[in-house]
Amino acid sequence: MKESEVADMFRPPVNRTMRILDRSYFQKKVPLAAARVLQKKQIAKCRQELANDMLKLERKPAVRVDPFDREIKALLLRPEIKSDDDSTWSEKLRALVREKQVDITNYDLELTYDDWTYYDIMSAILPEEELDEIPTGFTIVGHVAHLNLRDSYLHHRHLLATVLLDKNPTIRTVINKTDMVGSSTPSAPSPTSSSPAFPISMSKFQKRARLVELFKPGEAVCDVMAGVGPFAVPAAKKKVFVWANDLNPECHQGLKWAIEKNKVSRFVRSFCEDGHDFIRKSTKSLLSTNYKAIIPAKVSRKTSAASAPQATIHTQPKTFAHYIMNLPASAIIFLPNFIGLYRGHEGLFTPHTGTKLPMIHVYCFNTKSDDNKAAEMEICREISEELGYEIKPGDEEVTIWDVRDVSPQKRYFCTSFRLPASVAFR
Repeated sequence: MKESEVADMFRPPVNRTMRILDRSYFQKKVPLAAARVLQKKQIAKCRQELANDMLKLERKPAVRVDPFDREIKALLLRPEIKSDDDSTWSEKLRALVREKQVDITNYDLELTYDDWTYYDIMSAILPEEELDEIPTGFTIVGHVAHLNLRDSYLHHRHLLATVLLDKNPTIRTVINKTDMVGSSTPSAPSPTSSSPAFPISMSKFQKRARLVELFKPGEAVCDVMAGVGPFAVPAAKKKVFVWANDLNPECHQGLKWAIEKNKVSRFVRSFCEDGHDFIRKSTKSLLSTNYKAIIPAKVSRKTSAASAPQATIHTQPKTFAHYIMNLPASAIIFLPNFIGLYRGHEGLFTPHTGTKLPMIHVYCFNTKSDDNKAAEMEICREISEELGYEIKPGDEEVTIWDVRDVSPQKRYFCTSFRLPASVAFR
């Protein structure tokens, strides 16, 4: 199957006559094969064995709840692999089937409006003659996005702004030059010029200053789905060491630009890797990395060499204090990578030292309600299922933040919790 044919399978349905956004129009079923992992403890092993066979599409997680048994997982396979044709199977897949570690079944991957990016949706709506230069860049200040639309796109401005707001939950207002074209709040606060600079694609940007406030200078943070650095750059400005990763090459380029533009290269390392692998690789690498950020003192021309102040030295720690997973559509399924993450390194943490196990900050979507109680219970249930350890709303060091509404029936949440010792050392 050609690469272009595979890409077409996952594109949204097209409606170039749409003038008012109809989210319900964007639905699609993609027939695939899936490897059902018959024993939960074998998920990591099977995922590693089938890395080359699994579906790899941005924003489309390949690890899913099994359609027949919610207690086990199904690994979605590439479209070229057919459940009823073992000639399309790799040798490793055949071996796992023979060993009865997996079996192969059909899986209808259901895609909705929430699964597609801003660019995907606009590519399905705008006239074909306007697809070459879809507006994809803007300046962000606070939670206000500033566009500079060409005249040919002005008659689409409300549609563009609506999709932009949907796909970027923390942006509340969209402005074109001096005209407000979209807002998710009754009024927009005045932007300030002190915010970090980001050259970004509309469909990628998410920012949450509240979380950055939790980070202490000198700590190390692992930003698993960093985008263009909305967490990494502000954290680095606080002298926090950040290992920032994003699988999307465009986001990674934007991240590198933001690091350079904001002059935080001493505190941020950028990576372009699969998030599942990055969690373990970065943790292991940090343990063996010796690094100091040296900040030269500011010296005036009148200061003599003898009286010049000393440079400030910040030593990078050996363990991460925080892990951020800001991919709300699928971040929770990355949690099994924390199982056994520090096995064999128990001596690095309390009660042997004063260092606590890291905080995990995982973003997700859930159903909107007046008090969020049902959503909080469901989020904790999903997290507990992935970790094999029960956490509940109200537990010590478990906080569930209501970030904001993203649609009439959906809210955007962040759950923060301390990695349990029984999970980290398992």
